[in-house]
Amino acid sequence: MTTHPNTTPAAIETPLADTPCFIEQQFPVTKISMESYKERKANYSQTLTGLGKWWGRKPLVLVRAALLGLLLPASPDPEKDRDIFLKLMTMDSEGLWRRKSKVISGKRLVAELLTLPSDIQQRYLDPAAPAGSPQLQRLAREDRDALQQLVFERMSYSEKLQYCDRPEQLPGPTPAAWQEINTHLSTNVTSLSDLVEELGQRRFGRRPRVGDVFCGGGSIPFEAARLGCDVYGSDLNPVAALLTWASLNIIGGGEEVAEAVADAQQQIFDAVDRQITEWGIEHNSLGWRADAYLYCVEVTDPESGWQIPLAPNWVIGQRTRTIAKLVPDEMNKRYDIEIHSHVSSTELQTAKQAGTIKKSRLMPPHGGSSTPIEVIRHEMRLWENDDLVPRPDDIFQERLYCIRWVETYVDKNGNLRTRRHYRAPTPDDLQREESVLILLRERFHPWQDQGYISSRRIVPGQKTNEPIRSRGWSHWHHLFTPRQLLTLGLLQEFGFTQLVKRKDKVTVLLGVARCSDWNSKLCRWDSSTANEKVAQTFSNQALNPLYNYAGRGLIALESSWFLKFNSYNIAESSTEPIDARQVQAESDIWITDPPYADAINYHELSEYLLAWYEKLLGSLFKDWYTDSKRALAVQGNDIEFRRAMVDAYRRLAEKMPDNGLQIVMFTHQDAGVWADLTLVLWAAGLHVTQAWTIATETDSALRQGNYVQGTVLLVLRKRLATHALFLDEITPEVELEVRRQLDAMLTMEDDSDPNFGDADYQLAAYAAVLRVLTAQPIEEINPEREILRERRPGEISEVEKLIREAVKIACDHLVPKGFSRDIWRWLSPLERFYLKGLDVESHAEYRNSVYQELARGFGAADYSDLLANTRANETRLKNASEFGKRGLTGAGFNSSLVRHSLFAVYQVGKNQHVQTGLNWLKTELPDYWSSRERLVHILDYLASLARVTPMAHWHKDGQAAELLAGAVRNDHI
Repeated sequence: MTTHPNTTPAAIETPLADTPCFIEQQFPVTKISMESYKERKANYSQTLTGLGKWWGRKPLVLVRAALLGLLLPASPDPEKDRDIFLKLMTMDSEGLWRRKSKVISGKRLVAELLTLPSDIQQRYLDPAAPAGSPQLQRLAREDRDALQQLVFERMSYSEKLQYCDRPEQLPGPTPAAWQEINTHLSTNVTSLSDLVEELGQRRFGRRPRVGDVFCGGGSIPFEAARLGCDVYGSDLNPVAALLTWASLNIIGGGEEVAEAVADAQQQIFDAVDRQITEWGIEHNSLGWRADAYLYCVEVTDPESGWQIPLAPNWVIGQRTRTIAKLVPDEMNKRYDIEIHSHVSSTELQTAKQAGTIKKSRLMPPHGGSSTPIEVIRHEMRLWENDDLVPRPDDIFQERLYCIRWVETYVDKNGNLRTRRHYRAPTPDDLQREESVLILLRERFHPWQDQGYISSRRIVPGQKTNEPIRSRGWSHWHHLFTPRQLLTLGLLQEFGFTQLVKRKDKVTVLLGVARCSDWNSKLCRWDSSTANEKVAQTFSNQALNPLYNYAGRGLIALESSWFLKFNSYNIAESSTEPIDARQVQAESDIWITDPPYADAINYHELSEYLLAWYEKLLGSLFKDWYTDSKRALAVQGNDIEFRRAMVDAYRRLAEKMPDNGLQIVMFTHQDAGVWADLTLVLWAAGLHVTQAWTIATETDSALRQGNYVQGTVLLVLRKRLATHALFLDEITPEVELEVRRQLDAMLTMEDDSDPNFGDADYQLAAYAAVLRVLTAQPIEEINPEREILRERRPGEISEVEKLIREAVKIACDHLVPKGFSRDIWRWLSPLERFYLKGLDVESHAEYRNSVYQELARGFGAADYSDLLANTRANETRLKNASEFGKRGLTGAGFNSSLVRHSLFAVYQVGKNQHVQTGLNWLKTELPDYWSSRERLVHILDYLASLARVTPMAHWHKDGQAAELLAGAVRNDHI
């Protein structure tokens, strides 16, 4: 591997070498969050997902934004900096209009026109349309475009994205935009790659080198290479390394490579198709071809001795109204399984309720007592390598009970058509199953020796125990039926014997891995969809055997086998499987997404895929290992994990220049996790300069369903300061830094198109602490010793104390909009929590963690009585009516000015008479007259909630508060 000296050539001027970068000063997190969510919603249309399964790929738009944010300098004009950044991302108004690819419906156009002045309506609406039914008149092309743009520009950013392509689908800014960009940056470029090179020269003295040592699915190396950077990608896991290599060398190989691998895949698919057709194992006597095989597990009922097929229900297709019906065979004490289509609603409902396995208990269809499956599997044996099907005396048998056939015919117009038929297997079908087993046995050992099918044992683990425990499957190939193994083995054998080029053979590995994801005993049959199809193995992060499952015929594997992607021309870069602590490559920029406090067991789950690569991967990459390196995986959150993290990031700090930059991505958890990560990065010799949160899983309109937290981007540099400070010197610096950060964010805020959410301001407090703490050594804290020592349960470190104190400072500093800072200071902690919580709620923020953080910040110890809903991601506070009469006695919030105001509002709304609320305030508040100004301010604030869209439940109480505020304001002695 080629490495570069960790220095900048003296002859090259680097005017940006030590200047702050854009992302250290600002980052339009709201827009980038929306763009990230849009990319996520593209599912299998995302650029890299077509290569194969990986968990937690970061959106490419996020990587692009982060890289440009690191390379762009921060100028004295932050507003212009932001405009230029948005132009580069095609996230400005002009860029969004260019990205618009969907037509706005006529209904939406008319609805928008009706909100505009009459002269504009007359220009576009048909004057002859019936009254009450406005319609568009017939418009010329230019007028239609003008109307589309008029309505588009009136939309919010998130609405516009529904009509837009992703930024990566455009080549970049327009020539006019480049002129403005060049003027601001003093550059002379016309493409993103040229800009990246010029900015890299100015900052590092060369084209920027970007590395990722936890490359996973390859998002970071791929997007960095697509932007024109020199790229290094590595991962401990060889599956991740292969996916990253493929992203750079196959998707990034240009049109010629794309055409070559497509031809190679077609060649192999056709060869396998010919072989399967010649064997006659997928066709019946009518010439129909099978595209789906449905299987179930069968056990003996210990009470009755009957053989019971197992399934949670017997519905095969909701749309086709197809069911399986169990018919008793009294003589043989077993059940025949009949297949019926187009059944009645009653029969469909009966099949739904006729399951023979419920809550892990056998439910005999003929009645009798149920039996726990654990009792039945008590004497289950462990399968051996040569076991391809259950032995006759095994507890769990496997039974084919339905085949879906595809009939091809010519319609009356001479067009080729297909129709599908569900049928129970005939004796001929069962004979074909036996033929498949014979064909597989003939090839089984040679194929294992050559690596065409797996011979690897399943190593027990958190995610890999279940196949062993519940079925006795000891090897990875036991997770596949003989038919599945035969098909996958043929694809591998033909691919590696008929193809020559490495890239072509890599597509064979990727294609087989994709097919294994959609064709195993862990694939459930999805009866609810319009297509009635086989679902994928990794529909969740588990490897749980099923009681009924489905397999695909070759024709149904076509979409999995062929890699579908758009090609790009990317210079070849370096990729390898290696422990992050041993990396030799050097980079100017490291961007990493480490498995910090991560619940995904990549090393275990990926062994399912690695089982298919095993011997073949080593033949393509001579220096690569083919082991998941489970023992070395950086995982968990114990001392060994933290030591590994310190060693890895110390290594990265050593392998970058003094003016190098890093971004660490991780999922925001709590103050304790932040404290640990602070110590890890501090001990590694890094200095946090900024932090931002990107909601990669949802946008603001869908926050009620946000079950995944956002991704935090920590921006870091090498720590160069050596002068140590004491903790008592740090505390005032933290407070100043928190307030400075929040004020800077507030000045950049745009009411009509916000840049930051409420959680971002909380995060800013965390980031401020990290900036101050990691900037220099602190006498009382040895970060490496602190991160590696054993801790007492519930112990709060000095770092965590500082972080929590910073959140309190932030909460006190961030007064709800429109609220007087002087009056805010009069309020108690719970009153502040309640009013600020309403402010957060008005921004459609319902995550429980945000309210928890607010409560900690305000010191509001017990706030549960203030909540109307505590369900995850539906958290909100009570309105005045929901409080009602409850909680009016006692101290604390119950006797506060805010609580009395809420009850008075409730009285006005209930009795429809302002005087009842006014009388309550004047009677119950001993200091009513001296508190009148504060009361008016609180009531005005509550009244304003009725005018905010997410606060519809405040409409009635808000109107009552407005009436009461007027009465108090006009009340005189």
